[in-house]
Amino acid sequence: MNAFEPITLNNEVRLKNRLVMAPMTTYSGNPDGTVSDEEIAYYKERSGGVSAVITAVAYVSESGKGFPGQISAHDDRYVESLRRIAKTIQSGGAKAILQIFHAGRQSPANEVPEVVGATDITTDGQPTPRALTTEEVQQIVRDFHEATRRAIEAGFDGVEIHGANTYLLQQFFSGFTNKRTDVYGEDRMKFILEVVQAVQQAKEKYANDAFIVGYRFSPEEPEEDGITMDQTLELVDVLADQPLNYLHVSQMQFDSEPRRYSGTATTRVEALQETIAGRLPLIAVGSIYSKKDLENASHIGADLLAIGRELLIEPHWVEKIQRGEQVETALDTKNPPVLPTTMFEIIKSRPGWVPMK
Repeated sequence: MNAFEPITLNNEVRLKNRLVMAPMTTYSGNPDGTVSDEEIAYYKERSGGVSAVITAVAYVSESGKGFPGQISAHDDRYVESLRRIAKTIQSGGAKAILQIFHAGRQSPANEVPEVVGATDITTDGQPTPRALTTEEVQQIVRDFHEATRRAIEAGFDGVEIHGANTYLLQQFFSGFTNKRTDVYGEDRMKFILEVVQAVQQAKEKYANDAFIVGYRFSPEEPEEDGITMDQTLELVDVLADQPLNYLHVSQMQFDSEPRRYSGTATTRVEALQETIAGRLPLIAVGSIYSKKDLENASHIGADLLAIGRELLIEPHWVEKIQRGEQVETALDTKNPPVLPTTMFEIIKSRPGWVPMK
């Protein structure tokens, strides 16, 4: 794969290169759920080189907020805020893709009316969530539909359904967190597929085929009853036949190896691509900082690469790599690039997440 060659998605949308900005939580939105001026500046600084920017995730339901300072898409009053983000990203030349989710049991108790989840189990010392009723699950499906409508009204080029990182969609798919006895426990993919269908219905009703819909997933969980690589491949096999435009695997290292897996592939990306078999493009991600990293990642078999932490360090990384210039691979904490204040402070407080100097 040549990272600087264009790619055309299955809806005939052309992306100018194979590099997208990965979604990263900023913790820096306004308290009312609208985007802050600092976030607008952050996106503006990073929208020039990549072909698409996948935003920090927006929550689709009042009960679905996952972080302080998070943007919302759960009510029509947020359309204008979302429009600011879309216009800013597009003004730099990138496609604007709004990531949407419900945090489920990962919601902080002080950020939501009530912490809810697939089932009422406690993990990692977190509050015990109340298990959602069947009717409430169906309402959240409708909430994804409405959030997609708002993204369309705001002028976004697409949405990414966030089914990764232990949030609600993953909670329903995982045997570790889904102990339900209703239809959503009998078929742990059901909620995911209903959400995909609801988003697609919003697209068909309010947009045209050029509107991009992607799905992000985590490949495995560490718990004994958690998601295995083999189970993820079963899910991906089904998702690859859905009306989606791409799949996006969430992992910390682009060439990570599968753990609980019965096949012969040496990397998760290879295993995923064997299953997808060309039906949808796959975005890979994880620890791409240098030109050498990019060269290595370009040979793992993915169709696109998401750049995350390196764009925090070096906002114009794509342009500099393409011009053959040197890039910073550690965040200069004394003279940082354009970053929202709260995001910058959180980065500094979590050694090991972003390389720093």
